[in-house]
Amino acid sequence: MMTNYLFSNHDTVALAEKYGTPLYVISEDIIRENLTKIINAFTKQNATYDINYAGKAFLNLAMCNIIKDMGVSLDVVSGGELYTAYMASFPMERVCLHGSNKTVEEIKMAIEYNIGKVIVDSKYELELLNAICEEHNHVMRVSIRVSPGVEAHTHEFIQTGKIDSKFGIPLKQVRDLFDFSKDLKNINIIGLHCHIGSQIIDEEPFLVTAEVMLNLMKELKEDGFSLTELNLGGGFGIPQMRHDASFNVDQYIEKLMSTVRRICSEIQLEVPKIVVEPGRYTVGTAGITLYKIGTVKEIPEIRKYVSVDGGMTDNPRPALYGAVYDAIVANKTLVSEEQEIVTISGRCCESDTLIKDIQLPKVEPGDILAVLNTGAYNYAMSSNYNKIPRPAVVLLRGDEDEIIVRRETYEDIVAKDMLPSWQK
Repeated sequence: MMTNYLFSNHDTVALAEKYGTPLYVISEDIIRENLTKIINAFTKQNATYDINYAGKAFLNLAMCNIIKDMGVSLDVVSGGELYTAYMASFPMERVCLHGSNKTVEEIKMAIEYNIGKVIVDSKYELELLNAICEEHNHVMRVSIRVSPGVEAHTHEFIQTGKIDSKFGIPLKQVRDLFDFSKDLKNINIIGLHCHIGSQIIDEEPFLVTAEVMLNLMKELKEDGFSLTELNLGGGFGIPQMRHDASFNVDQYIEKLMSTVRRICSEIQLEVPKIVVEPGRYTVGTAGITLYKIGTVKEIPEIRKYVSVDGGMTDNPRPALYGAVYDAIVANKTLVSEEQEIVTISGRCCESDTLIKDIQLPKVEPGDILAVLNTGAYNYAMSSNYNKIPRPAVVLLRGDEDEIIVRRETYEDIVAKDMLPSWQK
C-alpha cells in the first residue's frame, strides 16, 4: 500500500493538492518544541537569560504571534521587520534592533515605537543614535556588538565573528569606543553582543567566545563600565541531511553556564544575563518546501536532471552558499521503491541546482518532492527573479492547516510598476 510522507502529522501530498506548489509548509508545533528545548535548558541551569528570536530567519504576522505567545524576545534587522512586529502588536520592550548600517528612518522608528534595545555596530552609529535620541528627548538602551576574532568552522560567507568582517567593533577598539561613549548622554550601554557565524555544530567556538567576551567585560568594568548583559548571538546548527546529528542545546547550555560561572568566579565578575539569538534553530527544522516534479531529462552516463516548479527564487541558498538539502518523494515513501541518483534542478533561467546527486525513488512528472529543513532563510530570502511569483506559506498546528502568506499572482508582479509620462 502506498503511503505519503507525513510532516508534523500532515499528509504532504494532500497539502500540495489543497494549496498548490511550490508551497512553504511551517509547523507551529515544531517551532514551539525547538524554543521549549532552549527555555528548559536555561531553566535547568537556574540561569538569568533571554532568548531573542532572530526574525531574519522567517518573519510574518503569524510568526510574531507565536514568538509573542512563547514569551520570547525578537531581534529585527530592518524597518520592515520592525514594522511587521509593530503590526503584530508584538511587545516593543521585547524588540531589539540589529543591523550594520541602520538608517536614520529606522532609528527614528525604534525611538517612536519605544523598543527595548539597539545593538550598536560602529562608532558612527553610536554617535548617530545619540544625536537622534537627543532630538527626541529619549534615552536608548544599547549593547555594543564586538568582533571577538573567533572563527567558527562554517561557510566563509556566514562567518561573522572574525576580525575581517563588516559586523561589529574589532576587539582591540572596544575600550576606546566605551571611553568615547562617556560624553553621550542619550544612550545607556547595558551589555556586549557578538555573533560568530551560522550553522555551527561544534559547541567549542561558543565557549571560547564566551571566555573572550567575559574577559572584555572585566576590562571594561575596570574602566568604570558595569555591564549586566552578554549576548552570544545565535548560529546553532541544524541537520542538513535526515540522519545528521542535531546541535545538542541542553548540553551546550549546561557547558556554557558552567564556563560562564567558572570564569566569572576566577576574574571576580558578576555573572551577567546571558542572551542567545536562535533563528535557524527555531524555525529551520519546522519547515519544508513542496514542489511538483516536471521535466525529467537523462544524459546517458553523465547525469539525470529532475526539474521542479520552484528553485532559486524560493530557495537561493544552494546558489549563494552551496547549502545542502535533503529531500523525499512525498508520494513514494516505501523502502522497496526502485532507487536512482538524480540532480534536482529549479526552473529559473540559470544553472539553478537545488540538490546535486541525491538518491531517490524513481521519479516521474507529477510526483511531489518535499525538500526538508527549509523553514529558515528560504521564504525570507525569496525573490521574483524571472518574474516568478513567490509561493504561499501554510502554517500547521495540531490537525489544522491554514495559509499565513498568500501565493503571489502575476498581478502582484506588476502592481508596483509605473510608466514614465512619455510612454503614456
